[in-house]
Amino acid sequence: MSVLVAALCLLLCFSCQKKVSMDGCARFDSFRYEGMDPRFDTVIDVKSQFLNPILAGYYPDPSICRKGETYYMVNSSFSHFPGVPIFTSSDLVHWTPIGHVLDRPSQLMLTNQEISQGIYAPAIEYNPYNDTFYMITTDVGGKGNFFVKTKDPSMGWSDPILLPEVTDIDPSFFFDEDGKAYIVHNNVPEREADWEQQRAIRIHEFDVANDCTVGRSKEIVRGGVYPDQKPIWIEGPHLYKINGWYYLMCAEGGTAEDHSEVIFRSKSPWGPYVAAAYNPILTQRDLPLNRDDMVAFTGHADLIQTPEGDWWAVFLGVRPYDGNVLFNTGRETFLLPVEWENGFPIILRKGEAVPTVVNKNNLQPAASPTTGNFVYEQDFDQDTLDPSWAFIRTPQEDFYSMEKGLLCIRPLAVNTEERASPSAVLRRQQHSRFSVETRMDYTPYDSTQFGGMTLFQNEQHQFLFGKSVRDDQEALVLVRIEGGQRQPLAHVLLNKAEARRAISLRVTGTDGMCDFHYSMDGKQWNLLYEKADATHLSTQKAGGFVGTFIGLYASANHPM
Repeated sequence: MSVLVAALCLLLCFSCQKKVSMDGCARFDSFRYEGMDPRFDTVIDVKSQFLNPILAGYYPDPSICRKGETYYMVNSSFSHFPGVPIFTSSDLVHWTPIGHVLDRPSQLMLTNQEISQGIYAPAIEYNPYNDTFYMITTDVGGKGNFFVKTKDPSMGWSDPILLPEVTDIDPSFFFDEDGKAYIVHNNVPEREADWEQQRAIRIHEFDVANDCTVGRSKEIVRGGVYPDQKPIWIEGPHLYKINGWYYLMCAEGGTAEDHSEVIFRSKSPWGPYVAAAYNPILTQRDLPLNRDDMVAFTGHADLIQTPEGDWWAVFLGVRPYDGNVLFNTGRETFLLPVEWENGFPIILRKGEAVPTVVNKNNLQPAASPTTGNFVYEQDFDQDTLDPSWAFIRTPQEDFYSMEKGLLCIRPLAVNTEERASPSAVLRRQQHSRFSVETRMDYTPYDSTQFGGMTLFQNEQHQFLFGKSVRDDQEALVLVRIEGGQRQPLAHVLLNKAEARRAISLRVTGTDGMCDFHYSMDGKQWNLLYEKADATHLSTQKAGGFVGTFIGLYASANHPM
């Protein structure tokens, strides 16, 4: 009987493979990612110390709120879908993903936006007067400024409510002690700009009962802290009320080397606002390059108070891998305690570097780490992908399924070099030094078909590593794309026996270089290409605001 069962299983397996080959699907049965950054090799006491960043990889523009003893945090997602990843925590350090705020097409339809358009700087806030959470953001290239709301962030959010009177970017809610509500945001100056890239902050009153702004808005900050120095891009505003004062905190200086965080205060939400004498309250722009464990570009912060009365700040920063400030991991989320001096908060004093290890009591380690040198493994034995996976723009049709430990991707007639939504599922590169492996069963029939992996920054900056057809024979190919220009790096023709078998793919990244290996049995690995230049995946070279994704991908129209 056991022989009969084994024979039937073999027949079923063969039938399944034949079906997949006939319908052109690429089947992946495993995915393994491991981080190996030297920064995270430090031994810490996990109950009283944590590592910065707290969210490694492309998680920029953090915004945070608290209800009771539970914290919620969101990040920008630009033209990746679902939009606005959301996490929850009980200690500000260990974060658990609970999904995305914008997780259906009726909330977010990204069609032809550039990768660095889409969702900018989402801000989350809890209003205790109606026990409701609000998330407000800008869809650049889409519907503009809008908000969604919910009673429970883990149970889904409303469809977007548009805010046509709130223009430009970075809106944020503030709910006052008297029940009134306000929106602050970045805008062009009220009068003609005095210098290039000068911006302003405006405030609107918000009608909570009717979900709309009321009355006229007002410009409350024009230019920045020191107008005589012609600061650029004051943005990312957040408003707080602390000890009878209204504090307006903003990013200033742009999101690159000169990024910083500044703060003002007033006795009225409408101003006048006076800048703190100690500004900026966070920056790394005055520190030398090539320092150990370097963090740069810090800013775009949000403040939060614990139930015990302590203040902390989340903010974005980057971890470059060389003196040219190159980084493939994107802008990440960091956490630091806040000091108070002369009535103003200070996140980090001038001349101090963002520390790797920070002390904090009563920490509760999470089951799935979001920082440090962790290993992530996926056998695709669940019904759905976990929240760490994403797509390029809003998928226009279903292209993947998960069953019996397989992720099956149906190739669409679009590819990753087009401004569209290809058949790819992707996960963030969270370390400068990493290894990623997958095993794939796929049969391409001509040179227009491709299945495998992509290291994807944007349409014009990526790697493609997988199976296609060369010279009328199945082949493993590696293509580097920079500035839209293709550079075939290597290929190896597969004989008939090799073509029928599943193939394992491995990419090992070391800062700005990548090695590409393959295996026919998962044990013996063959080098396809060594030390490929991966610096084109850095934000500084590729442009925009996103980090690199590692994708499992198939296309029916991607000529190799």
